[in-house]
Amino acid sequence: MSTSLRARPDAGEFPAFYAKYVALVPDGDIVTVHRAMAEELRTALAAIPEEKGGFRYAEDKWTVRTLIGHMIDAERIFAYRALRLARGDATPLPGFEENDFAKTAGSDSRTVADLVSEMVAVRDCTMRLFASLPDEAWTRRGTVNNGDISVRAIAYVSAGHAAHHLQILRELYLA
Repeated sequence: MSTSLRARPDAGEFPAFYAKYVALVPDGDIVTVHRAMAEELRTALAAIPEEKGGFRYAEDKWTVRTLIGHMIDAERIFAYRALRLARGDATPLPGFEENDFAKTAGSDSRTVADLVSEMVAVRDCTMRLFASLPDEAWTRRGTVNNGDISVRAIAYVSAGHAAHHLQILRELYLA
């Protein structure tokens, strides 16, 4: 497996609005980064006390449980997109409205522990998907949410999205 194919994507491999997520990911083999982040997610999310689950830092913001539910949904969507592109599917893929997903997910009726367990399982599946990709899959590209993106870039976006929300949890929800 060529680690250079799993290195940071060029700016031309993803729409500009994903740049903030890609920038949060350390340099290196993205599969190794996903493995390290899986442990960081497990540790950070498992430390959230159940009584914090309904906390929101502002009236119009998601609760801790809703935020974790969003992370789960986004992780699944990123993995699905990567799978479709990696398998050579040229069908343009739609975006998703995160707030609509959050409203209907039912995350606030679940425990933090249950959401954390699911997040860890979903991240493990994402990690396994990326680890299983053959070299030629990493540079395959397609249209997602009306933008051109590579499989490699989706892997970075997925890692960066999780890092972004962990940062928000630490700074605004759990501070």
